[in-house]
Amino acid sequence: MTFRVASIGTTHPWNVAGVGLDIVVGQTFGVEVMTAVAGVSAQDEGGMRALHAIPAAILRAQLETFPVDGLGALRIGALASAQNVGVVAAFVRAHPQIPAVVDPVVGASRGGRLADEPTIAALRDELATLPSVILTPNLAEAALLLGIATIARDDLVARAAALRARGCRAVLLKGGHLEGDPVDVLATADAVELMTGKRVAGTMPGTGCALAMALACELARGLPLREAVESARAFVKGQLVTACKADAPQ
Repeated sequence: MTFRVASIGTTHPWNVAGVGLDIVVGQTFGVEVMTAVAGVSAQDEGGMRALHAIPAAILRAQLETFPVDGLGALRIGALASAQNVGVVAAFVRAHPQIPAVVDPVVGASRGGRLADEPTIAALRDELATLPSVILTPNLAEAALLLGIATIARDDLVARAAALRARGCRAVLLKGGHLEGDPVDVLATADAVELMTGKRVAGTMPGTGCALAMALACELARGLPLREAVESARAFVKGQLVTACKADAPQ
């Protein structure tokens, strides 16, 4: 049986994030990955050098090539413009049977913006509220979507529930940027659950992309949401451990 995920997002020249990384993660999970490019970025260790949003008509034409009956999930990343958010939101609304993992990326790991204010507003009002969406924001992204300054550890449950209450299927609020051991929150219509773990020393670019794509892959393979989330979190932890070992002095 062929499992398929459609990745909709922005390129990274090194493929350590964005649609390029999604293809790599998909191969790891044995999932066929189809892509639609919403933006082209120029990034390196110094951060964002340039970002070009693909015209909305071209993005729409790419989406129209997808064999939607064969798609198990969507993985939606940086969309680069408010117009492109609107195009993707229309596609998600037209195919509510396909779970859509939305990582509302607004900034690059090493600095620079992937979304301006109109794009953030479109993410908040047009895409993050759709009932087939599983939203995977980090703390800064969740704060932007909620229109608040910051999110503290004690606020995680309430903030995740508030985002979920705006209409999406679920929210996985990622607390990896908190001090101490990380904690994520999974909010659904039925429950809000804290998901804890031990911190892995070191850093790795593209962890948010990897988590979102791993989650989309597991949903496409038929796992229930909570099990898919657990698997995706374990996958990213394993990637971090491997990256840290590779960086350690020999």
